[in-house]
Amino acid sequence: MFEIIPQNIELFVTFMNKGGLVMWVLFVLNLLLWYGLGYRYLTLHRGTMGNVRRLVEKHEKRGVDKEFKGLLDFAVADALKAYNEAKAINKVSRNYIEDALFKYNIVIKKYSTLVKTVVVLAPLIGLLGTVMGMIETFDALQNSAMFSQGASISGGISKALFTTELGLVVAVPGLIIGRILEKKQNRFALEFEQITDIICTKDEK
Repeated sequence: MFEIIPQNIELFVTFMNKGGLVMWVLFVLNLLLWYGLGYRYLTLHRGTMGNVRRLVEKHEKRGVDKEFKGLLDFAVADALKAYNEAKAINKVSRNYIEDALFKYNIVIKKYSTLVKTVVVLAPLIGLLGTVMGMIETFDALQNSAMFSQGASISGGISKALFTTELGLVVAVPGLIIGRILEKKQNRFALEFEQITDIICTKDEK
């Protein structure tokens, strides 16, 4: 079993070297992309079901004795705490609540720029690798180096296209999953606004 691992690593390195340095750049971008996607997926876990108003009422009834299941639970708890602090000193509760929820707005946006950047960069870097490979291929043809080494034109072109393939493999899943997570982010942002409005209406009653 342990002998298979070095063999797989050797095959992986051989495959990556076929596309040159650009392949390793794409590999690093792929690691960054999935790290960002994984973080955002875990962070944007809603946890609780139901609408925001019921969630706020549930937290009010439970008081401190409650179980947090997701980001929205923590946001509601902090918003209610900020509201109570503002009421205790006769301050504007909306400002306190918005300040309490500000950190959650930062959290839901974390690594979103990284994901978008990698999705855009990966195909471009892959195309750059292909162009570089094609230049090397035609340069070898001009110098008759490929014929002297017994290599074919199709072999050189396929080698050059490795980077484009990997660039698309990196970008396409990142684009799809990134859009799904972005919708979740927008939903959280809307729900944070709803939390503020719902709690602030207490002052009007």
